[in-house]
Amino acid sequence: MMISTRGRYALRVLIDLSEHNNGTYIPMKDVAARQEISLKYLERILPTLTKAKLIEGVHGKGGGYKLTRAPEDYTVGEILRLTEGDLAPVACLSPDAEPCERAAECRTLGMWRGFYDLTNRYFDNITIASLTNENGADNYVI
Repeated sequence: MMISTRGRYALRVLIDLSEHNNGTYIPMKDVAARQEISLKYLERILPTLTKAKLIEGVHGKGGGYKLTRAPEDYTVGEILRLTEGDLAPVACLSPDAEPCERAAECRTLGMWRGFYDLTNRYFDNITIASLTNENGADNYVI
């Protein structure tokens, strides 16, 4: 399983909004500059986050975006499933997958299901608040 740029950037946006959360709307150009992400690319991610009500935005003077919940109420799993579609390591475990005719004899299905469950549990136990409190790993950018 690979996490795309879309998923990684969505996490960075939410962490940035958390770190600069002062109750006001934060201009996305400021987030783009701090995160060194093109504003044009962020504008492709924002509708997904807004539609899912993870952030809310206001256009015009004094506008920008802010979190809709407390940072501890966002999980990495929720964000990655939203932006990546699913975290299934193999196609047959995707929620919209056709039933596999080999499932009954599949020697690896249990292994993949275990990995899938482990991945979801792992990411569901990490919050934006916990990532906001990280020391920045020497400012390494994901």
